[in-house]
Amino acid sequence: MQSTGQDLGSPYKVIRGLRESTLSFFLGDCVRGMRNDLKDHSIDIVVTSPPYNIGIRYGKHDDNLPREKYLDWMEELGKEVKRALGDDGSFFLNIGNTPKDQWIAWDVARRLRGQFELQNVIHWIKSIAINKQDVGAYPNIVGDVAVGHFKPIVSKRFLNDCHEYIFHFTRFGDTKLQKLSIGVPYQDKTNIGRWKTATADNRDRGNTWFIPYETIKSKNERPHPATFPAKLPEMCIKLHGARQGLKVVDPFSGIGSTALASLKLGVSFIGFEIDKEYLEESISRVIAAKKKLEV
Repeated sequence: MQSTGQDLGSPYKVIRGLRESTLSFFLGDCVRGMRNDLKDHSIDIVVTSPPYNIGIRYGKHDDNLPREKYLDWMEELGKEVKRALGDDGSFFLNIGNTPKDQWIAWDVARRLRGQFELQNVIHWIKSIAINKQDVGAYPNIVGDVAVGHFKPIVSKRFLNDCHEYIFHFTRFGDTKLQKLSIGVPYQDKTNIGRWKTATADNRDRGNTWFIPYETIKSKNERPHPATFPAKLPEMCIKLHGARQGLKVVDPFSGIGSTALASLKLGVSFIGFEIDKEYLEESISRVIAAKKKLEV
């Protein structure tokens, strides 16, 4: 929210990626940065997770804004995203709620309704339990399964919160997607060839994505208090359609999850971050990841 950091206009750091891509990191306010540094209809994908306004202790952001002020900010961000997004672009917005306030994500979505079509609602599943008796004769499930990570809620009123939303906004609601790029194999192989569309062992994953966090044993292992796994933006980019020359933007780049996904897929990235420590961490992570990919 705050305009913190150096004047925008030139990147804080540019890293050459793979396959002629670049990764550009800006230090400063994202709304002002997008307005100053992104041309109209110049980007293909936005993947981001803004502060949820739930009191998380960030280094440079007040996460306890009055609800209307927070929603005004999200609406202002949405206007800049729409201006910069191409006609067939995708805006993937990851946001969650709290047990005591289940309206946060949907309040934000409603504010963006005037700017975008809500083309898909994806559920990011962070933890799931499956009972063997409920799935029948699935050969790969041999017993009860409980996988993933969640923060236990000690309450007699609220369930453990095991999912968040990924709202997929587009300008007109007709953006074509590469659904099989993140597809899954058929459990019943007889479907292959029996259906006209089933020409290979790969089907539409659907709108429930199980993406677990990496296990973190101490706070010292997490330099940012709220970040999503790099696989989440990777799947979003693949779903839209990764190709050479693609431009991906993360207005709240944090410690670089979207940057890491962009690097891996060989697409160009532009990120904005108001906290220099987070930005430096993201740059370090990208440089380290690039070295591993080049080995």
